[in-house]
Amino acid sequence: MSMATEDLQGEADPVVAGRIASDPSGIGLPEETRPLCLVWPAVIVLAGIHALALLIFVPFFFTWSGVVVGVLGHFVFGMLGVTVGYHRLLTHRGFVCPKWLEHFFAILGICTLQDSPARWVAIHRMHHQHSDHQPDPHSPLATFLWGHIGWVIYRHRGLDTTSHYERYVRDLLRDPFYLRLERYQGWFFVYVMHALFICMVGGIYGYWLGGFNEAVRYFCSWMVWGIAARTVFVWHGTWSVNSVAHVLGYRNYETRDNSRNHWLVALLTHGEGWHNNHHAQPRSARHGHRWWEFDMSWWVILFLEKLGLARDVVRPKL
Repeated sequence: MSMATEDLQGEADPVVAGRIASDPSGIGLPEETRPLCLVWPAVIVLAGIHALALLIFVPFFFTWSGVVVGVLGHFVFGMLGVTVGYHRLLTHRGFVCPKWLEHFFAILGICTLQDSPARWVAIHRMHHQHSDHQPDPHSPLATFLWGHIGWVIYRHRGLDTTSHYERYVRDLLRDPFYLRLERYQGWFFVYVMHALFICMVGGIYGYWLGGFNEAVRYFCSWMVWGIAARTVFVWHGTWSVNSVAHVLGYRNYETRDNSRNHWLVALLTHGEGWHNNHHAQPRSARHGHRWWEFDMSWWVILFLEKLGLARDVVRPKL
């Protein structure tokens, strides 16, 4: 396999690269996060949904249908929304699809509560520009917990308003659809409405099975399993790409950062854990480069291509 890369981030700073090699903790937190200031709405929402997800251990909230809704949501919202939509389509333009389908994928991504499409893309593009160097918004080489979740709950002055990060996503914000989602936290209400819809369907199903009491139980079960637990699972899967896949695993390519391929992260994130491959060739819509590097998201994109719904699909240079 070729060791050539498609990493267009520029030459690595030899001083920073040396610090990464000799002292992984030495890159420090991004300057734009200092002094540290908690974003309390993010803290409250994250803590609340994690607490709600813990109710999976209470028997009252268990139903098989709730579990099925949660598992399906992991594939529909996590894979189609974040992996295929937010990441491979919107961030890297690894393929092109009709606008209606692009917007549909973006809506599915919003339903994971990982931020608006434009801000998610801006953060990820900034990550590629500065990967594992001090300005990287979420490098685990600052601290592992920072790379996993700390960057989510602390203010980053370069990312706290659309006017600050719009230079990274001017292509998206030219589309009125994405601009509307940025205004008045419109994307957050999309998440709330999708959650209410799923819970109401659960309540109706429960009422059909056994009346009012079962309606309440199924409403709550689908909320706990289909919304909260699924959201938390997808969160930590995505965050593990930022943290685990920059610390543990193997490398197929020599890149300017510490990106790694990690099979478990790849399995949990539908192919995103082949992270060293991705950093070597960021625009490639296929992240699994070796035959045994399972990449379900790539199969989805291939299927869309066969249907004529995806074109200009970027393939890796192996």
